[in-house]
Amino acid sequence: MSLYSKNTTSNLIPCLRYRNVPAALKWLCQVFDFEQQRVIEDAQVGVIHAQLSFGSGMLMLGPVADSDYGRQVRQPDEVGGVSTQSIYVIVNSADALYTKAKAAGAEIVVELKDEDYGGRGFSCRDLEGHLWNFGTYDPWAEPVAEQNAPRGDC
Repeated sequence: MSLYSKNTTSNLIPCLRYRNVPAALKWLCQVFDFEQQRVIEDAQVGVIHAQLSFGSGMLMLGPVADSDYGRQVRQPDEVGGVSTQSIYVIVNSADALYTKAKAAGAEIVVELKDEDYGGRGFSCRDLEGHLWNFGTYDPWAEPVAEQNAPRGDC
């Protein structure tokens, strides 16, 4: 265990920026079944920070803004629609979520399929183009083969 890792519910929390945070909150909750855990608003700006939960995981959202952090990241449509990273969400039924996401207008970029490493999943883009992966593969539940087990530092 890392010396810096805090013993908490979830140590890794993705952060996404949206131009229309209220619309993103509504869409992510309705389509992907996230739950609003906390929303902080500013009277002048609107939503300045939001936290959504999904099982033991969490996602933080904020507005696109000209700030120290905001100048370090770009929206997908500002870089040709590509992503340099994505989020993987473990679900009970990739088939059911695929149907719901497709009906809600999510852009499916990798069709629903069985994966060679186990599980079933798909990839899509949300209402502002962020890349999401949903699947039934649970790396926490899979035994790691001894020869592939990480040892020591990365």
